[in-house]
Parts: sequence; structure tokens; C-alpha cells
Amino acid sequence: MKQILVTNDDGIHAPGLKCLEESLATVGEVMVVAPDKEMSASSQAISTHTPLRVRQLDERHYAVSGTPADTVIIALYNLLPRRPDLVVSGINPGGNLGEAVVYSGTVAAAMEGALHGVPSFAMSLATRKSLDFSSAATFAAQLAAKVLEEGLPEGIMLNVNVPRGEVRGVRLTRQSQKISQNLVVEKKDPRGRPYYWLDETTQLDQVEADSDYAAILAHEISITPLQVDRTHYPSLNHLSLWLPALALTPGR
Repeated sequence: MKQILVTNDDGIHAPGLKCLEESLATVGEVMVVAPDKEMSASSQAISTHTPLRVRQLDERHYAVSGTPADTVIIALYNLLPRRPDLVVSGINPGGNLGEAVVYSGTVAAAMEGALHGVPSFAMSLATRKSLDFSSAATFAAQLAAKVLEEGLPEGIMLNVNVPRGEVRGVRLTRQSQKISQNLVVEKKDPRGRPYYWLDETTQLDQVEADSDYAAILAHEISITPLQVDRTHYPSLNHLSLWLPALALTPGR
């Protein structure tokens, strides 16, 4: 039977994780290794200055005192009896669209799987209101079966976002350009010292037709392939023209 590693960035007790695990159990043998607390927006950070603790809840569930990327590394090299056939991260409450993939711990956990050569995808529900993970969980099982059958290109993971409510289709998309505006809200604590909350607003009138945001607005599931290799190859030829000038060392 195929073995599936399930993780997330919302913690071992997150409702979305439980729904994902139950759905994927129809496809393969599921092992859950997840952070012991919420680690949202941790990106692909790993813990290098603090030791990691692992708590075994039962034979299939482990809680790790680290980041989503930490959980995948520990699972692959210490906890699982063999290398998994698939890594699935989620289900995240809230979409991971556009530039959010840079910060997302959900996406990062799947990217960590791809980095180690395991087919991987991330699942997010593009809402934080009236959470119903059933459609996302059902689709995760369908996609998992297809990935286990067909595989994925080396170094590629899938970032999947599911709309709230009715699902009208599935669309392959690209990562949206940044259409949000960052906000910094300054307040003062009881002692008069300033502190700051980071927030953002999204400008939906700037959504591009072939993007992940467009699919969600059309009530379609968005599947975006993302790559481990971040090299922008078209720039290599252009930037090579800079080399004669850059070859001059200081003092010459």
C-alpha cells in the first residue's frame, strides 16, 4: 500500500488536518507528522538554533516542536518506517494565493517534500468563514490518487486552492502577481510603548485572468505547479552581458 505523509502549519489538532487525513486514508496508508502548535506564515524556515522535540501521540501521529519544514525533514529521516510515496500539506483555512506562497508554511511543507524528491502538494480552502473542508478533502483524495499513479516532474509541487461553497470546475493556473497592499497598524500598549500589527488588503479589480485568484473568484479549484529551482533562466543570457564590467576587481 502507498504511504502518504500528511502535515500542515496549523498544528497537530487542526480540523483541516483531520479532514485531510480521513480522506487520504481511502487512497493509502497515512502517517501524520505536524507541528505541535500553529506555525502559520513560517515559510520554509528550519530550526537550527533550538533542539526539536517529538511527541508520539499514537502509532500514526507525531507532534513536532518546530516548523512545517522541520516536520517533513524529521518524518523523512527519523520517524517513518520507509520513504513516503507522497507528501500532502493542509488543509489550510484561508487561501494561499499570489505572493502568499512565499510566506505560507502550508506551501513550504509541500515544497520541502519536493526538495527531497517526494511528490508533494499543498491544500488550502480559500476562506476563513464558515469552514467546511469536505470539498477540499474529497478533491485531495482524487488528486492524491492521480499523483500516485502518474507522479510529478522532479522538483515540482502543486499548490491547490479550493473555493468556498460551490465548486464549478478545476483550472490550472499561474501564481498571481502581487495584488495586495501591505498595511502596518501602529498602536500603543498600556505603558505607552508602540507596537505594530501587519495586515493587508487585496485589490480584486487587478486579478489576472489566468491566475490562481481568478480561478477562486470563478468558484473553480486552482492548481498551480511551483518549482524548487528558483532560477529565472531567461535572465541568465541577459545578465551575462554584465560580466565584463563585473570582472573588474576593486583596486584595478
